[in-house]
Amino acid sequence: MSENFDYDLIVIGAGSGGVRLARMSAQRGARVAIIESRYLGGTCVNVGCVPKKLFVYGSHVHEDIEDAAGYGWKIPKEDVSFDWPTLVANKNAEIERLNGIYQRLLENAGVIIIEGTASCRDAHTVVVGDQAYTAENITIATGGWPVTPDLPGKECILSSNEMFYLPQLPRQAVVWGGGYIAVEFAGILAGLGVETTLIYRGDLFLRGFDDDVRQFTATELRKKGIDLKFGVTIESVQLEGPHYQVELSDGTSITTGLVMAATGRRALIDGLGLEELGVQLNASGHIVVDDHFQTAVPSISALGDVIGTPQLTPVALAQGMVLSRRLFGDGKGEMDYRCIPTAVFCQPNIGTVGLTESEACQSHGKLRIYRSEFKPMKHTMSGRDERSLMKLIVEDETDKVLGAHMVGPDAGEILQGIAVAMKAGATKADFDSTIGIHPTSAEEFVTMREPVAS
Repeated sequence: MSENFDYDLIVIGAGSGGVRLARMSAQRGARVAIIESRYLGGTCVNVGCVPKKLFVYGSHVHEDIEDAAGYGWKIPKEDVSFDWPTLVANKNAEIERLNGIYQRLLENAGVIIIEGTASCRDAHTVVVGDQAYTAENITIATGGWPVTPDLPGKECILSSNEMFYLPQLPRQAVVWGGGYIAVEFAGILAGLGVETTLIYRGDLFLRGFDDDVRQFTATELRKKGIDLKFGVTIESVQLEGPHYQVELSDGTSITTGLVMAATGRRALIDGLGLEELGVQLNASGHIVVDDHFQTAVPSISALGDVIGTPQLTPVALAQGMVLSRRLFGDGKGEMDYRCIPTAVFCQPNIGTVGLTESEACQSHGKLRIYRSEFKPMKHTMSGRDERSLMKLIVEDETDKVLGAHMVGPDAGEILQGIAVAMKAGATKADFDSTIGIHPTSAEEFVTMREPVAS
């Protein structure tokens, strides 16, 4: 730490990773400032994970109401109604509460919060408005921003950001994309009664997930009434009266009330002046860092979505902890990107950790594949045609579990515990010797005995 600067650390971006880095560094005695131009908490808290999952909860209520009949509850359909503005207002109130929590966490740790848009004048100076601040260390944690391809009518297309503040729901909607954001919003809209079409240029969505998971999820989403159109893309969008005319690459068209694109995200580094200072970007536009988050400029580091590592809040949080320790702790700490669990909050949910079957085939020897598909106990009486999938990928020679995948209710909750076991090196024998919790779907992971392939 040096008295030659205003601060020991300036963090640009108050998202999950930036806030964690700032707090931990201040608690280690560093003089820290954090700069934010929009909202505390970043994408996750404001236009990402948190409001998204609240919308998922809200959109699933109608199925719970329908399922109630099988359990003796009589709820007249004419008495059931949904008010979109109420959901949005309650979501906004919760986000404002979380913004306040982030502010108090920073202030209580002694972090100075600076509101405004930052740019880097040199390797140790950050400018906000007409004020310059100096720091021995600068960290870029500005996250990502939605990208919509250039095409006629691009101005008619919404991103995920705007979806959280729609004044009203349309009768029909088109969701463009094949990643988890597109799949989740398609489920939200369909669950709220919107006629929903998902369009993806590839032959199957959720690229990078296990193929069994992808195929099973497609089947389940179609049961929910979502129209999945694979192998096509949007060529143009035109406003015609109160509706949009969407022209597709296969020559067909769709008339809809809303078009949302979830076609990727880019590093949000506009106006920072990084390249002029010598900070390097890779081909995808993300900041290049070494294993310790340092850029080509020794005093400037970066973390989170802006560096192109897995775009997950817990990853950014872990990176913030590691970088704080390296800058102001004992100088040690490494990130381990193996066995990162994740979830997709489509309906039913996806939970996954470890390798897909395809990845395991490429990197390991002989495998044993365990797979189970069944109707969840709840739906034996609700009558709903929804099924769950569970899958384990095991290395035959070592018996080590390389991957675990699930599609079904609460998949994310279930896979978190599986991730702990896999991180500890659990074998299939460990799973087999674990007594299940009965009756639950989760116990299926410890009762699958016969491989379906090897």
